Amino acid sequence: MFSPFDLPEDIFLLITDELPSPADFALCQCLVSHIKEKQNSSLRVVLSVSESLTRWQSILAKSNVNLSQQIAAKTFHFIDITPMALVRTDTDKVHGNPFHALYEQISSLLEEGNRDLSPGALVVLDDISSLEWIGFSTSDLLRLCRALRALCLKDQATLIIRHHIVTPGELDPLFRHLHSLCTYHLDIQPLNSGRSGDVSGQIALHSGPNAFPQSAVKTRQRSAALQYRLTDGTAIFFERGSSRGVL
Repeated sequence: MFSPFDLPEDIFLLITDELPSPADFALCQCLVSHIKEKQNSSLRVVLSVSESLTRWQSILAKSNVNLSQQIAAKTFHFIDITPMALVRTDTDKVHGNPFHALYEQISSLLEEGNRDLSPGALVVLDDISSLEWIGFSTSDLLRLCRALRALCLKDQATLIIRHHIVTPGELDPLFRHLHSLCTYHLDIQPLNSGRSGDVSGQIALHSGPNAFPQSAVKTRQRSAALQYRLTDGTAIFFERGSSRGVL
């Protein structure tokens, strides 16, 4: 998953980005690779806060992925989190958790996916920062992430969560909690010198506290980060100091 890093399945991948270098391309590339590798044999669930289904369809169409076909085959489910989270159901109130109904819906989808499809589902939460900005507490968001991670572990699914870094160099409480749970951290940053015509940003990969021992995954620190250039519908990766795509 996610060339050029070839990450394994059944992980919790934390993706962070900054305003000048949004991680949209990384989320889409993870989703595209999952769809093309598994076709209609596994489930994908996108939990979206800021983007509409139409926006996802438009972006993925550039990679020759027809989401309408995936939806018709019931291998892709799009859930707009914001209205669900803002309208507290009776079940939410009973459990004292604003995301209980959402959790139950995801649990039901994964259960159906394991019954009707092959294991190896993909769950994407894009993005958790916006939920914090509209007023949800860090404790409620952390409880949601822990529940999603436990659910994905049980059902052999991969979890991806995007978190926006607002102040570079400062580790906010939500990031620290998310990092403590993750398997790997995909760190997407702008260039120190600013964006250029040939380079859109740089990307590093760090092992999280729950990384697999003896893993074949090759991490990259920021000092050796890959650079990337965004094109129409994809990204080209290359070593620092070279403008030629090498991966």
